[in-house]
Amino acid sequence: MTTEKPADATIAETLLRLVETRGPDKSVCPSEVARALGGPHPDGWSPLMQPVRREAVRLMKEGRVAILRKGRVVPDPDDFRGVYRLTLPRRAASAEADAGTGDEEP
Repeated sequence: MTTEKPADATIAETLLRLVETRGPDKSVCPSEVARALGGPHPDGWSPLMQPVRREAVRLMKEGRVAILRKGRVVPDPDDFRGVYRLTLPRRAASAEADAGTGDEEP
């Protein structure tokens, strides 16, 4: 059984959709992105973990997502190890939360 690997653009679109759907101050596990693309069986999603990571790093460099490690944004997306999660960048989440509050400083 041979399945084609999704294009990087498809991975990025899926990652962004999941993060945006989850919303501010919430995070997504990279395996959720891989499962959304490769299905529930490990043979389908497991090979997608590295491509998902590459797209997450690229999107963080563009300021479109944040990569969290132990609940904190990684300082260098090119140099982190271990378990990580994906979320909206803090400034985008803050801008959404602040929009329309009427709380302007004098």
